[in-house]
Amino acid sequence: MVGRVAALLAALALYYAFHERLWNASTWWDIAFISLVLIPACFALVWFMLPLRNARGLLAVAIALAALAWAFHVGGWGTPENFCKLFAMSAIGIAFLRWFEDLNWVVLVACIIPFVDAFSVFSPRGPTTEIIKHHEHVFTTFSFAFPIPGEPASANLGLPDLLFFALLLAAAARFELRAGLTWLAMTISFGATLALASVWRGGLPALPLLAIAFLAVNADLILAGLRRPSARSRS
Repeated sequence: MVGRVAALLAALALYYAFHERLWNASTWWDIAFISLVLIPACFALVWFMLPLRNARGLLAVAIALAALAWAFHVGGWGTPENFCKLFAMSAIGIAFLRWFEDLNWVVLVACIIPFVDAFSVFSPRGPTTEIIKHHEHVFTTFSFAFPIPGEPASANLGLPDLLFFALLLAAAARFELRAGLTWLAMTISFGATLALASVWRGGLPALPLLAIAFLAVNADLILAGLRRPSARSRS
């Protein structure tokens, strides 16, 4: 597995380093490439982190990675900063799962986060709205970038999106849901949000479709699990 992770990281590093020199296609080709290639490639790294969900010290590792991301940010090293943020937020999401003793707590979170995220993005007083309108550089700093081929621009996901992706994926593995299908559906949900945002011509919350993807592909197993209130994960 280490070899596959190293190869994937090398390929992504090359893309991030040279993406501006690649083809310059139409907007919809760019969306297709980011949705079907780049997003799955980046979140494959989160999939490879799943075996670490029972490891000790994940929060300490996450803090160290966050500090390293900040150091790279100060030094102007965008690509290492980007992936340190991905690994840090994923580690936090996986580590937080230890506080969820029952599947119903995960389902509750999945039902709540879409509304919180939508309020943050759409409300005139929402945190995301305020940041994008008045402090755009803050959003850039606290987001994960997917560079567009042939351009200096990028599509971005907020750091909470990374955290909840990892949390829900780890929950699918821990509570014996459909982990592989969950990963696929949630990566597709990010691409779908990107496509809808292009039509909307503005930012859209990513967590609603993420939560729907998680709940939809595991609905029957979740219902069966919720009928057994005494059930616990087998970790």
